[in-house]
Amino acid sequence: MSDIEHLQGRILAALERASRGADKLAVAKAEVPDLSEELAQERAVNAELSEQVTALKKRLDDETAHLRAELATAQARNNSAAAAQAQTEKLDLEIQRVRRANAQLADACAALREANAEGVGDADLINAALQAELDALHAARRADVAEADAILSVLTPLVPTAEESA
Repeated sequence: MSDIEHLQGRILAALERASRGADKLAVAKAEVPDLSEELAQERAVNAELSEQVTALKKRLDDETAHLRAELATAQARNNSAAAAQAQTEKLDLEIQRVRRANAQLADACAALREANAEGVGDADLINAALQAELDALHAARRADVAEADAILSVLTPLVPTAEESA
């Protein structure tokens, strides 16, 4: 029986220790602040920040798309300007050819006038003058075509823009 009393004493002592531990736990729980409200506030702040990030990402995507469109437009204008520059260079070359042909025509006409003034009708001079005149006419025609091409290359990019504005 003494063993039972001894075990009963040990059990009572253990229960006493458990009771003191529970009391300490209740006191400690009372000292620990309730963080559930703060957690809810942090979750709300986190949700707000997530919405802001989403809005910023959408704005960034929109700006990126807008800038890409502007870049494409600028590249198209640059290509158009390069084409216009090429047409202008072609026109300049054709105008130089017209000037050379006109100079040859003037020389041939002067030689023909001199021959006629001397009373000598030289068939070679007449042929040279006619050939120079033909060359001048061909050069003028090529210059006119080059000028028209240059004007079209400048106006063509403006037509879609004008249609969009209307």
